[in-house]
Parts: sequence; structure tokens; C-alpha cells
Amino acid sequence: MSRPRKARRDAEANRERLLAAAVTAMHRDGRHVPLAAIAAEAGLGIGTLYRSYPDREALLHALELRAYELLNSLLDEIEHEDGISCLDAIARYLEGALAVRDQLFLPLHGAPPLLDPSAVEQRRRINQRLDGFLDAGRSAGAVRAPVNATDLIIFSAVITQPLSHGPDWDHVARRQIAVFLNGLTVEGPADVPGPPVERGSMERTFMRHT
Repeated sequence: MSRPRKARRDAEANRERLLAAAVTAMHRDGRHVPLAAIAAEAGLGIGTLYRSYPDREALLHALELRAYELLNSLLDEIEHEDGISCLDAIARYLEGALAVRDQLFLPLHGAPPLLDPSAVEQRRRINQRLDGFLDAGRSAGAVRAPVNATDLIIFSAVITQPLSHGPDWDHVARRQIAVFLNGLTVEGPADVPGPPVERGSMERTFMRHT
């Protein structure tokens, strides 16, 4: 009985090594880096890669699902912080996304959108939780701007894609986060062009992409 469990653990470890290697190789050499190069980066054979990910699309989809899980884990941590304010929660989310930006292979970063139920549910949870932060901020009088979770998600996509050349991106992005947060507050701008982009609109866009 121990051998099948060990085989499953080994297969899971290999999949994680392959995903970590894919992140490294794709950021270094682009998303069309040969799959054999990714396997070599992981220290595994190409056959091992194909057993888990039969083609590049399967690998990109695995990276996308992994990115959603990372973001939801970040939200788990934020929600378990005692006494955190809504604005601090939003700041923590944006700063956390910035910290893991290299791991974020997502549709708004150019990845092919996943439409399977697990991915749709992960996106729904992220959206719902960010809207929860905003709703709490409105109830507390700390958020005035008419923004929604999709606005936060689009903004996070912007700050997590650094320019290839230019000033220190962490510094630039943190300045933009501060400007964005100030815009949410009671002193911030109220005249935001409408209508807002809702989650359903984004999902329909992803469906047309496929």
C-alpha cells in the first residue's frame, strides 16, 4: 500500500517542480520556450513532463490554476488578520500580488483563459472576496469611489506586469498602489466614468477568447 502513495507523492512533487521550472524558463526565454528546456530546468525528462502536461496549453492552464490558488491563499491570510481595515486589506492584496507577480500566468497577463469549473470558481471567490473588502469600506465610510472587484483585479494586472526597461518596478508599483488607495477614500474622486465592468462581462470575454 505504501508504493502507490509514494508514487502519487513523487508525481505531485514532479508536477510542482515542472511548474516552478516553467515559471523560471518562461520569464527568462518567453512563453514559447521549448518544453524540453522546461523539463531540463526541472531536472526531469521530457517524458515526465508529457505525462503530467501533454502539451503547452495544458501546462499554461496548470500555471493559471496555480496562480488563482496563490491569490486565494493570499486572501485567506488577509481575512485571518485580526482588526485589519478594509483599505489595509486591499493594500495587502495588491502588495501580495506584486510580490508573487512572476507566478501570475493569468488571462489579463496574456494567458489563455481557463473555463473549467474549478477555474471559474477560483475567479468567483477572488471577485467575491475583493467586493467584500469594498463593501466593508463603504459601510465604514472609508471607500467613496464607485469601484468594484473587477477594477481592483484590472489594476492588480497592471502593476504586476513590470516594464522590461525603466526604474525600479517595486518602487513604481508601490507608488501607484498608494495613489489608487487614496482614490478610494472619502477624499478621493467620485466622478468615475460608468458603467462598471462586472465579473460576468469578464467571463463572457474569456468565453469569446476560446
